[in-house]
Amino acid sequence: MAMYRLSNEAKNDLIRIHQYGVKKIGEVQADKYFNTFFDYFDMIAERPFSYESVDYIKEGYRCCVFGVDSIFFRVNGKVVEIMAIIGRQDITEIIK
Repeated sequence: MAMYRLSNEAKNDLIRIHQYGVKKIGEVQADKYFNTFFDYFDMIAERPFSYESVDYIKEGYRCCVFGVDSIFFRVNGKVVEIMAIIGRQDITEIIK
């Protein structure tokens, strides 16, 4: 398979995660964490069906955990669509 596409929501999630990381762990570490997402996107695209199905959340979605974040995606033909990235920082904000 090996092709993926980021939804606008996922792009916004990446920006938010990076900004949060800069505040909490500094720019250098936040950049490393941010860049590693793209390695994970490649791994997901290579073997999307090896990740957990989360139909109980949304039909057709799968999930890959990376660090404190969960990458939610779906397979659409020959393309893996990265739909959203949700992490511990999101839960913290919801609870406040």
